[in-house]
Amino acid sequence: MRIVVNGWFWDQLATGSGQYLAALAAFLPVVDGGHELVLVRHGKRKTQNDEPAKAILPLPSAATSGSRWTIIDSSTPFDFLSRNLAKIWFEQITFPCICRRLQASIALVPYWGSPLWRPCPVAVTIHDLIPLLLPAYRGGRAQRLYAWLVTNTARRADVVLTDSQAGRRDIVAHLGIPAERVHAVHLAAGPEYRRVEDGEELGRVRARYNLPAEPFFIYLGGFDARKNVVRVVEAYGRLVASASPAESLPKLVIAGRLPASDSAFTPDLRPVVARLGLDRHVHLTGWVDEADKPALYSLACAALFPSEYEGFGLPVIEAQACGCPVITSAR
Repeated sequence: MRIVVNGWFWDQLATGSGQYLAALAAFLPVVDGGHELVLVRHGKRKTQNDEPAKAILPLPSAATSGSRWTIIDSSTPFDFLSRNLAKIWFEQITFPCICRRLQASIALVPYWGSPLWRPCPVAVTIHDLIPLLLPAYRGGRAQRLYAWLVTNTARRADVVLTDSQAGRRDIVAHLGIPAERVHAVHLAAGPEYRRVEDGEELGRVRARYNLPAEPFFIYLGGFDARKNVVRVVEAYGRLVASASPAESLPKLVIAGRLPASDSAFTPDLRPVVARLGLDRHVHLTGWVDEADKPALYSLACAALFPSEYEGFGLPVIEAQACGCPVITSAR
């Protein structure tokens, strides 16, 4: 069987869809039973005969040594004009055309962007319905038009995958897709997420991010409104205000790149910290490398993840895999 995978998010590890695709690239060959695997990536280059460039990609170390992907790089007419239009062209024209040319047995789209025209059976992963369920995330007219497009393409897919039973319920209820076509396949923490006991590595990470010597809570994630981080700071401020002078409280470490500008959608935490007089208690690390996250969780006394909506909430189990207790939201 020839499985052809949409690789638009290849090398975009700062996104959940990019991390999901990278994990598929590493582990599909381990469990696929010897099927042929093809990854179609977006690339702004073509060969001289105008055919998509093709290469062979060795798998990451997580896979068996003999497994390899066939990689096809293909451009679009909009590559140097509009990334949004290039993405739509890639999803709706480039990818299905390559699937037809390769006589794919199945097309796998590992994010919410399946093609309307299906030259073969299509499986699509919908991680969440945030653009439909949360008004602040619906965007302008173009974003709403795109949400309408991918909603209708998802209804035509043969199989819909999602990350949780909660996501499955949302998809059945709000997209009207029959329940028998929607399957919850739970995510897992990567093998790198394990408790770090190496004192030298812990010391390196503590020094790199100037972490407090005292115990600390950690929030590690995004800063858009649904992540609810302002409430974390406000709740921590109440904890500090209610503590006795002799009481030793954990510090609060907030890890991740802060928003470039302050808005209701992406609030800047620095004015909140200043307003509550928490400058001595709250430490903002800025951007954190993926490789340093296990050590950060291993150093923390608890991780905070109070999101108002998630398709899954992968940081919860990543922290737990590192032996770090988690304080999270129930809904």
